[in-house]
Amino acid sequence: MLNALMNFASYFIPALLLALLFMVLYERLTPYRELTEIQEGNLAAALAFGGALLGFALPVASALAHSVSLMDFLLWGLIAALVQLGLVIALRLSPFGRAAYLGIAARNTAMGTALAALHLAGGLLNAASMVY
Repeated sequence: MLNALMNFASYFIPALLLALLFMVLYERLTPYRELTEIQEGNLAAALAFGGALLGFALPVASALAHSVSLMDFLLWGLIAALVQLGLVIALRLSPFGRAAYLGIAARNTAMGTALAALHLAGGLLNAASMVY
């Protein structure tokens, strides 16, 4: 039992650290500070941030389920982060993304929901593309 718990922790803790790293980098890539916006009650920001985090968790979960070693998982987890952050940059440069981020600042929950859906779709495609 202790061995199984140690194996669990050896994957779960790095997965959490990857998620924390993703959240920090994601917030730096967006034109506003999500955590501040969320603390101030901005539901649109919470939706977008939650969608981004779940969109990242999908490929990380796929990497966890399919990796053959801890190093393999870490490599695929970093690839997942780079792909998701690349999608954030591409979205931010697009006309829709620019409008969506303005909508987030204006507390437009429809824009927050749309961004969340885009992040989740990107994460799902990212996860499905991780075929070895």
